[in-house]
Amino acid sequence: MKEQFTTNVINLKSYSISEADKIIVMYSKEKGIIKGIAKGIKKPSNKLGGRMDMLVANKLMLNKGRNLDTICQAEALNTFFNLRRDMNKLFYAMYCSEIVANFGIENDPNSEEIYNLFYTFLEKIAEAKTKEQIMLCVLRFQLKIMNITGYSLELDNCVKCMNNPESEEIYFSTEHGGILCKSCACDISKKIKIPNKIKEFLSTLLKEDFTKHTKYDDLATEKICDICINLLKNYIEYYSPKKFKTMQVIENIR
Repeated sequence: MKEQFTTNVINLKSYSISEADKIIVMYSKEKGIIKGIAKGIKKPSNKLGGRMDMLVANKLMLNKGRNLDTICQAEALNTFFNLRRDMNKLFYAMYCSEIVANFGIENDPNSEEIYNLFYTFLEKIAEAKTKEQIMLCVLRFQLKIMNITGYSLELDNCVKCMNNPESEEIYFSTEHGGILCKSCACDISKKIKIPNKIKEFLSTLLKEDFTKHTKYDDLATEKICDICINLLKNYIEYYSPKKFKTMQVIENIR
């Protein structure tokens, strides 16, 4: 009898391996990145159906294989239906799924924390009512997943001298992973000057719980969110082992 196991997953992407079969790449709550073959998924009568679509959360039963596990049952936990009714929601969610795929690993020791973060992000972005709310979800996700995966930004003190810049000129360095005071920034060629309010904005989102309502939920504008998402996008791309594709589409539709 084949060894079976169950796990909660969120589908990240898929690719065809035959006329009828696909391999589904997923992030598992218990195991990090996993891959499973969905046999006959392209056939209209296949029992797995839309549960294998991208950005669907499932409880799966899989048969353990020598090289690749086979998906035999799937119970949909959440389809995040409203994602698919808004182009901005969908493409931003796809971008964040790329982050999970690029930084997630097999047998990830942080699998439960990353799964729960990604699930919460998909729930909240699906529920978002405005463009600002959508972008705030993305910002929170960018900050928190980099923190979990060991690439957290230093947003309170200068990364070189460790002093609080307070009201001084503040710069951001992708390479150094955080803010720089005016004095330390003189020695750094690649840096971006940022307002103190941007520093405080990002620092608050990083520290507070994903679902906590902060003053920035009411104050943040689309322009400010856009600046911050791009700042973090460049930082994430700097450390990512793979290139991103979705953000180019987002930039074209903005």
